[in-house]
Amino acid sequence: MSAPEIRPATEADLPAITAIYQQAVREGTATFELEPPDLPEMTRRYRTLVDGGYPYFVAMLDGRVAGYAYAGAYRPRPAYRFTVENSIYLDPSFHRRGIGSLLLDRLVAECEARGFRQMIAVIGDSANAGSIGVHTKGGFKMIGTHPNVGLKFGRWLDTVMMQRDLGEGAKTVPGR
Repeated sequence: MSAPEIRPATEADLPAITAIYQQAVREGTATFELEPPDLPEMTRRYRTLVDGGYPYFVAMLDGRVAGYAYAGAYRPRPAYRFTVENSIYLDPSFHRRGIGSLLLDRLVAECEARGFRQMIAVIGDSANAGSIGVHTKGGFKMIGTHPNVGLKFGRWLDTVMMQRDLGEGAKTVPGR
């Protein structure tokens, strides 16, 4: 197997990104979305993030989009402007190959370069050991679990909150 290439996503990647996310919505509990968004909606979301100054990456392997990751605003209020929330999704045929960690590492580095100070992971389903493991390996600490906050596939699901400092974290106040 060749090494994956991690690069900025482009609109040409959006059909593959959409297919990966649609499968995650239909079959998984990493997202609590119930109806898979179509390509126009995924394009709108992509443009909102990129136009807002947030990073968005794909992992290319063997000529295919193996996965993607992005950061976006954690919350809309201005006091949260130095905190981002990350999302990582992989094509299931590429699970357990280290691609999630590579995407997360690149995302963290880019968020640090853009001056963000905290990254939050909101992990759907406390049974999602893969995502929890990737984030732990990436330097995230467990913050807590919100039990039974989502209902999907006829069962209640938790969300797991994890967090890590970016750059200087909270040791200093960013310049204005």
